[in-house]
Formats: sequence, C-alpha cells, structure tokens
Amino acid sequence: MSLAETELTIGGTSFKGVYIAILLSLATTLGGGVWTASSLYSRLETVEAVVIPNISPIEEQMILDKQELSASILLIKQELQDNDVSQLQGKLATLGVNLITIMEQQEKLLLIDENVDDLEKDIETMKATVAKAELMTKSMQELQSKISIITREIDDLWKGMDYISNPLK
Repeated sequence: MSLAETELTIGGTSFKGVYIAILLSLATTLGGGVWTASSLYSRLETVEAVVIPNISPIEEQMILDKQELSASILLIKQELQDNDVSQLQGKLATLGVNLITIMEQQEKLLLIDENVDDLEKDIETMKATVAKAELMTKSMQELQSKISIITREIDDLWKGMDYISNPLK
C-alpha cells in the first residue's frame, strides 16, 4: 500500500494520501509556530516581572569609597617619602648583583655535578673490569696449578720410562 493509493473517507468526502500528508505537515508546522510564540510570550512576561532595585545608595557608597581610596593613596605616598625609598634602589642593585653571582655559582655546581656523575659511571665500569680481571687471574692460577701437576706427572712418567728402559741406573 503506497501513499498514492491510500484514501481516507470522512463524512462522505474522500481524501487522497498525498493530501493527507500535506495537510499533516502544514498542521505540525503551524503547531510548532504557535508553541514558539507561546514560549516567547512567556519569557517576555517573565522579563517584565523583574523589578529593578534602586541603586542610588550603592552610588553614594561608591563615591565614599573613592574618597577613602584617594586618602589612602595620599597616605601611602607620604609614607614612601618619609621612609626614603630612594635608598632602596641601591640596595636592589646590590641584591641583583648578588643574585647574578649566585646563579653563576649554581651553574658551576651543576657542571661539577655532571662531572661527578660521569666519574661515578667510569668507576662502575672500572669495577666491572677489575672483577673480570680477578676472575681471569684466578682462572690463570688454577690453570698454572694444573699445568704444574701435569708437568710433574709427565716428568714422573719419563722417569718411570727411563727406569724401565735401564733399571740398573
């Protein structure tokens, strides 16, 4: 059953499926428009219901605060003059030089630290090499001991052969 074949009969009048679809889409569009208008009207009523408070006491307080701020600024300026802030510039310059010196020394310490790390790595490598050399020396001593035993046995065998070949000697 397709939309073209669909037919609705109301009160003796028959409506084709295409007209029903067009009528339904127009009705939903109109319904959406009415709903949007209703929503906008509701928001407008809410905005109109808001009461704006009187801000004149706040403005007066702000004027008083500005006057107090001006008085505080004048007081701070007076105290700066009384405390002779001009000497602070020289002290700040000295502190700046000291800070630069400290930073340079810190860089040197970092380089020394890197060198120490490199030396520690070299020492570990040397320890491993010494351990290998000790193992090789121990192996060499064992080998020399075995060679000495074999040499003595060979000498004993030759002496035995000499004795067998000439027992009277």
